[in-house]
Amino acid sequence: MRLRFHCQNRIGILRDIVAHFSDYGLNVARGEVGGEHGNAIYLHVPHLLHAQLATLRPELEAVPGVFAVRQVSLMPSERRHLELDALLSSLSDPVMSIDMEGHIVAANRAAGQLLGVRIDEVPGLSLDRHLPELDLPALIRRNNARVNGLRIKLRDTTFLADIAPLHREHQEDVASLAGAVVTLHRADRIGERIYQVQRQELRGFEAIFQASPRLQTVIREARRMAPLDAPLLIQGETGTGKELLARACHLASARGQAPFMALNCAGLPESMAETELFGYAPGAFEGARAEGKLGLLELTAGGTIFLDEVGEMSPRLQVKLLRFLQDGGFRRVGSDEETWLDVRVICATQQDLPALCAQGLFRHDLYHRLNVLSLQVPPLRECRDGMEALAMHFIDRAARQIGCGLPGLSSPALARLVAYHWPGNVRQLENVLFQAVSLCDGETIEPDHLRLPDVGDSAGLAGIDLESSLAGILGEVERRVLEELYPRHPSSRQLAKRLGVSHTTIANKLRRHGIGGEE
Repeated sequence: MRLRFHCQNRIGILRDIVAHFSDYGLNVARGEVGGEHGNAIYLHVPHLLHAQLATLRPELEAVPGVFAVRQVSLMPSERRHLELDALLSSLSDPVMSIDMEGHIVAANRAAGQLLGVRIDEVPGLSLDRHLPELDLPALIRRNNARVNGLRIKLRDTTFLADIAPLHREHQEDVASLAGAVVTLHRADRIGERIYQVQRQELRGFEAIFQASPRLQTVIREARRMAPLDAPLLIQGETGTGKELLARACHLASARGQAPFMALNCAGLPESMAETELFGYAPGAFEGARAEGKLGLLELTAGGTIFLDEVGEMSPRLQVKLLRFLQDGGFRRVGSDEETWLDVRVICATQQDLPALCAQGLFRHDLYHRLNVLSLQVPPLRECRDGMEALAMHFIDRAARQIGCGLPGLSSPALARLVAYHWPGNVRQLENVLFQAVSLCDGETIEPDHLRLPDVGDSAGLAGIDLESSLAGILGEVERRVLEELYPRHPSSRQLAKRLGVSHTTIANKLRRHGIGGEE
């Protein structure tokens, strides 16, 4: 049994309390002093029974300076250990606390898996056999300050290590060093997280780096559309920053101080997507909460709901969303009660919605409701003129995040970035450059530091017969460019101005390729 004594902080009070347990032949296994001013004593008496406590309580409370005695479930140190274990277990990265001899004092489950031992076997292990080329205690003494992004190799895997020194008694000199907490981040995965981490810090249109004239044009259009309280459809490939643009539009609107909620419609079962978006009534189905659940729409009241991959929405949900867009009303799942809300809807898709409409997979009326305002975010391969500036922006951000010097970008590396087809667009570029900075051990990022997977064909050459003559290849590329640009500049004069050539030249090329019906 564990007991807490609320008492005075006086000399000899612990001896007076423990004497009563000794008189009953009870052993006190452990004691701790706590409280803000040392005004609490905790005792662990393993064999104390409730009946004995009832007999002892009057005697204990009669001890001078003892105000109250009550049973508790945990000693303070036990609670701290449980909380620390829970915290460490929740971390996916390996975390270890080491002493000044290089032995592990405590670690989380991820660290045990990395070292190949059970979690209870980790304490006492020496890191020397795993890191023979690095003397961590000497490094800690030499720096006596936090170290971020130290590149180490452990069990054939490259990590970036964050090392935080531990001092005794709130001192900060080398003599008071008690060890350090070491957190390991895998160098080949850390780039995957940077987008999510930094996205929380970025706000508004100022957070969108506008190196390319194409993207600058999109941002100008978005700034004009942001204050308009009408549905907005953002189209673009994966990784182009559609949600970032949606958040910027929300913040620039009159709803900017209200909630912004996002739901990705891709991959969600119809029932789950419906309850997430519209909520459900009490007892709507087996396993439902007794009190029901508010959907994202109700949680967003007065703000903006962002529906990503709206082209993946089921027909049933399309009907409910259409009705909400028409009159602002909907019903929770399992309810006959109407709910009316004022919420702006911004949708995004990487699919061709008109084509889906033609196939009967997306409602024509819903498409026209969503397409009141529209933005087309260009893919990265169409913004190559801003590639160098964008790359240096991400390199600078990565260097600040890791805490290392700012590396340069060699010409061959830049050429490789420009030539790559970027199926993951800006998000992929950011991750690739973050990883390149973490792998670069010199002053310049070289092509070898760029981990660029060959995913699919290059968009510019997909489907082109490379066995043809040069004239045939160039003619096919010319046709594709004109087919892509003509809908945005639907006359030979507009398109000629866009491409910087004469009206006659473009008219002849359009006629040759049978595009647009130009005379």
